[in-house]
Amino acid sequence: MSAPTHTRPHPAPRAGVDSRLPWWALALPTLAFVALLTLILNPSDAHAATGDPAITHLFERMQQLTAR
Repeated sequence: MSAPTHTRPHPAPRAGVDSRLPWWALALPTLAFVALLTLILNPSDAHAATGDPAITHLFERMQQLTAR
């Protein structure tokens, strides 16, 4: 008779690495994304030193479209 075979796979050994992220690892990038998105949607708060009139016009048009 042959030797018994194992049908359950063995779990991979953990090398002491914790795969869970701290709360701020998700919160800080999300906060930065929201802040940058707010500046893009409301360019009047951005106070750029110089502005290209075409880009300024584009941002104003986008703001008008999203305000409706």
